[in-house]
Amino acid sequence: MTGRLGFGGAPLGNLYREVSDEDAHAVLEEAWAGGIRDFDTAPHYGLGLGERRLGAFLREQPRDSYRLSTKAGRLIVPNTGRRHGTDEASGFLVPDDHVRHWDPGPDGIRRSLDDSLERLGLDRVDTLFLHDPDVYGLDEGLRQGLPALVHLREAGLVDEIGIGVNSVAAAVRAVREGDLDVVMIAGRYTLLEQPAAAQLLPLCQERGVRVLAVAVFNSGLLAADDPATAHYDYGPVPPELAARTVRLRETCARFGVPLPAAALQYPLRHPAVDQVVVGTASPAEMRANLRHMRTQIPDGLWETLREERLIP
Repeated sequence: MTGRLGFGGAPLGNLYREVSDEDAHAVLEEAWAGGIRDFDTAPHYGLGLGERRLGAFLREQPRDSYRLSTKAGRLIVPNTGRRHGTDEASGFLVPDDHVRHWDPGPDGIRRSLDDSLERLGLDRVDTLFLHDPDVYGLDEGLRQGLPALVHLREAGLVDEIGIGVNSVAAAVRAVREGDLDVVMIAGRYTLLEQPAAAQLLPLCQERGVRVLAVAVFNSGLLAADDPATAHYDYGPVPPELAARTVRLRETCARFGVPLPAAALQYPLRHPAVDQVVVGTASPAEMRANLRHMRTQIPDGLWETLREERLIP
């Protein structure tokens, strides 16, 4: 199962807390030792810090021994306006000496890839995603960004192209309107909720598009010891979801299964889902995720969750 777990690089960009270079390297060493060979990052993560840290580690590994993805659409450019000290408003504790600039056009997508390669210190990435076009303007993003990605793939600059979003509707449109290889959907096909199951996953299965399920802990809610102190979609947890999480945890406990193990493995039960991608900057959490991926989960747990209407 470890081969179906990818590493998400957002925490390496100081997401919500500062991480030292040494700790960033340590968690990547833990992931590598555990057999993870798929790594994802983005310019957005810490205004390029996440890419620089991941690249520093991957440059130590044989290039053909891993797969790497990054994202395009947000250029990282010098901040010539007002500065507040950090990028905390976007969730990253890094200096705000740069800002994000939305440019999904052909020149912007190519420049974004070139800038990412420079930060990574590598000569290629395997997969390039259009990142969160629904945040800035979905029509423009799909109309310009998807053909630009196709051009890069046809030119042999990347092997695969895709879209990375939180929105099921945006992902469905991208699959229908573009020629994609892979979709990264965040938080919308998890043990807690499955809105991607109705249209997106069947559509991807029909068209041979790989699905990567990310944010499978729903911003940490399904991995937290106490739902009351956790987050959901990077914000407070709605009471009904906190109560549902308690029921999920109690049901898993009856079968001797940790809730995070069920949360990690549940998305992989759908034939359209190729991998789950999870990010952490903690070696201990990385070891726990690897352990959860190896946990044997009895069929009776899934049957009981269905009977109790906790999963479809």
